[in-house]
Amino acid sequence: MEYYFLARVVHVLAVVLWIGGVAMVTTVLLPAVKRFKSDTERVAFFEKVEARFAWQARITTLLAGLSGFYMLDVVGWQRLTMIEYWWIHAMIVVWLIFTLMLFVFEPLFLHRWLHARAERAPGSTFRLVQGLHWFLLVISLITIAGAVAGSHGWFWI
Repeated sequence: MEYYFLARVVHVLAVVLWIGGVAMVTTVLLPAVKRFKSDTERVAFFEKVEARFAWQARITTLLAGLSGFYMLDVVGWQRLTMIEYWWIHAMIVVWLIFTLMLFVFEPLFLHRWLHARAERAPGSTFRLVQGLHWFLLVISLITIAGAVAGSHGWFWI
């Protein structure tokens, strides 16, 4: 229990950097890139920026997962059986989606598939990427709102 508060600090900082980065990409970078005149320029620029952010996302996602599972171990895994702690399930699901995307799908096939698709159909590929980013941002923000409220004793159930 002595490291619980340190774990919470690491967890919050990791989530701020991780989801804050997702928000930046989704609400600022993608709309700016959409205004580029050339599809080729749009794809090349986005890939450069996304590649740099991917490392930040990988590190912060890893830190969020390690600290989160440590805190869950301290407070007790039985919370996963209680409906009022739905936000813990949501955090795990969001973390799992991002972890699979960043560590499994993207390196194994997703990057190559999106690049090939962007060469064939850049407009629809860009819309797909935008839509996925918005989806991930929205579920992340709902999860953060639930986690903040729930960890301070406000249960929506």
